[in-house]
Amino acid sequence: MEPRARAGKNVGKETFNAKEVRALLYGFGDVQDPLPETVRVLDEIVTEFLEGVCFEASRHAQVAGRQKLKFDDFEFALRRNPQYLGRVKTMIEKRQTIKEMRRTFDQEDDALAKEHGKDGGRVAANNGEDELLGLDEADEDLELNIDTSSKGTESKKRKRAAK
Repeated sequence: MEPRARAGKNVGKETFNAKEVRALLYGFGDVQDPLPETVRVLDEIVTEFLEGVCFEASRHAQVAGRQKLKFDDFEFALRRNPQYLGRVKTMIEKRQTIKEMRRTFDQEDDALAKEHGKDGGRVAANNGEDELLGLDEADEDLELNIDTSSKGTESKKRKRAAK
């Protein structure tokens, strides 16, 4: 099925947050408060582009006999544009690097837990967390407050305790 045929039901509806699109436009040199038509048109252009790329990737996956998309499918869909293809390859490499680092970090945690036993492992993990946060003994008077937004994401803020 052609992607434009599927997109007909969403014509006129915004896919992305208008505030974020305005900020994107401003970041690339537009006025601070762009016209609503400009925001709507950019939203439609980006949506159409993403639908087209996803459609090409899904078609490649179908030809390969798969139901799930892989990064290779997106590579194939973007093969004609070297800038997009280079960006996708860079993102894939970064993802692999992060995955390997997490695997290494998890192995180190397991080794520490075995070395210090169950209770000592918790203490070692907390000390390691302080080291990761850049805390030392001089920063013992820091309090850690966790605020949650309505979307459920957490942000951590530090305050100095009154002396």
